[in-house]
Amino acid sequence: MNITGTLINYFFHCKTQCWLHANRINLEDNSEDVRIGKVLHEIREDKVQEVSFEGIKVDKITKDYIVEVKKSDSDIEAAKWQLIYYLYILDQKGITKKGRLEVFEKKKRDKKSYIIELDDEIKKEMARVLSQVDDLLLEEKPPEPIYENKCKKCAYYEYCFL
Repeated sequence: MNITGTLINYFFHCKTQCWLHANRINLEDNSEDVRIGKVLHEIREDKVQEVSFEGIKVDKITKDYIVEVKKSDSDIEAAKWQLIYYLYILDQKGITKKGRLEVFEKKKRDKKSYIIELDDEIKKEMARVLSQVDDLLLEEKPPEPIYENKCKKCAYYEYCFL
């Protein structure tokens, strides 16, 4: 199956969401949070369009950085691994960049930025993650949901818990 940055994000955020999305069970069209994220991409000050390659989309590429923009820092670890995945794919093509994750604060107009650089340890971990994602997606059924507070805002909440 074709792994995308979104699937990597979902793998860290929620294994059930990752499996459902990969198997084209998409409940995000009705999600207010997803709509807000799309609007943020549309109103960005720099007006740079997304860049697509190898079936993935990055928000921006500069001379030094791959830039990913998120609307909140609610699951920063998942967002970081999504960006690491993009850096990893580029690295396999012989392109070395740093990653910059830009996060809009939930209740502020400020932005936070995180800089990510690949090293040998992170590359090895990314290879392990990709293997784990492959294994998950080969399962016949999604994993059982694990209820957490973050689930209440998830586009898949009704599927998992109602």
